[in-house]
Amino acid sequence: MSLHAAADVPLLINSPNSSSERRVSPSWTIAHFKTRLEPVTGVPAGSQQLTLRVGSQDSTAISAADEEHTQLAVFPLQPYAEITVVDTRPVSARTDFADLSSVEKYTMPTTEYEARTDSVLAWKKAQKLGRFDPNAPSIDEQKIRAIDREIEERGLAVSSRVRLLPETDARRGTISYIGPVPEIPGLGAWIGVTLDEPTGKNDGSAKGKKYFECGKNYGVFVRPERCEAGDFPPLDLRDEDMEEL
Repeated sequence: MSLHAAADVPLLINSPNSSSERRVSPSWTIAHFKTRLEPVTGVPAGSQQLTLRVGSQDSTAISAADEEHTQLAVFPLQPYAEITVVDTRPVSARTDFADLSSVEKYTMPTTEYEARTDSVLAWKKAQKLGRFDPNAPSIDEQKIRAIDREIEERGLAVSSRVRLLPETDARRGTISYIGPVPEIPGLGAWIGVTLDEPTGKNDGSAKGKKYFECGKNYGVFVRPERCEAGDFPPLDLRDEDMEEL
């Protein structure tokens, strides 16, 4: 009578740092199996606690008093059953393979990258895309266009009623000017607002140049994102002050 070795069984191996399919021989001892699992899971053989789960059945511990001589054949191995490997070491002694903070990383020097002919940068240069497009707008032009889009999207126009943002500002008024104000640092259009109350900073002027007519301290220049257009009636701040008194 001839004896044939039991066929290998495909099993799913799960551990804290890995998940894979492995072919396992039922003739292996538990100790040998753990040795084979060590390079797969990163868990030392002596610190492995194994369980076997077949389908929806309860898990079975793969352990024995003599693991050096106990074969896996004594356990109900079935194709694609799950082996779970638990690391019994203290947390401080385990290696976190998902933590890449201490892994040395290579960063290619900028000059070397720009000299390569097989990079995305080289392809963009050849296709004249992005900053390599001779007709692409400059950074300043892009900022100005972004401000113009903000004005359009917010529905801001001369004579529109607005309230200033953030809402804690509480001031309201009417737009009297939209356009550049070279006297104020910053590119693109500004919104000149005639406020309902004299809580502004000017009379519609910027460093002596008049942009719109309003009383002293009724004028203010703000960026479009500071304005919310809407049917905002004037606030009667005097009545509010009297109530507080």
